[in-house]
Amino acid sequence: MARPEKERIIHNPPMFSEFKPVGVAGRSLKQTKLSLDEYEAFRLADFVGLPHIEAADEMEISRSTFTRLIEKARKKIADFIIQGKLLTIEGGNVHFRNNIIRCVDCGYMFEISIENAFTECPACKSQNLINLAGGFGHGRCCTNRNFKKGGNYARKRQNRA
Repeated sequence: MARPEKERIIHNPPMFSEFKPVGVAGRSLKQTKLSLDEYEAFRLADFVGLPHIEAADEMEISRSTFTRLIEKARKKIADFIIQGKLLTIEGGNVHFRNNIIRCVDCGYMFEISIENAFTECPACKSQNLINLAGGFGHGRCCTNRNFKKGGNYARKRQNRA
């Protein structure tokens, strides 16, 4: 019997969750699914430029697991670009550290810690907001996980203070 998959930590939810070639209807395309943890591995290694050991520590997983994730992510992203498929980011056993909130009225986007509540846009004071982590089904679970007594992230936050 396989061991249960360890929860992976994602810094922020992705701002966009679907990508497709221009000029082609999405419904006519084959789909490639990139999990949230594969997205985060790709972001940390190829966008931020962290070495695998540092990126693995950031996601609270082993270096070998991180290497497997980044290899799967790169293969899927190459398939999306070369084959002209629809790329969808979704799923995975993850929790977010931070959240991104988008104001529907003015388009302003702001990052908040996952445990912070929000009620209005800091730019226009509108209450018409979109919670990007909530769009992936996260929120309270991430807050509880990040601040469990003795959890890795809780210890890191205490050490930074």
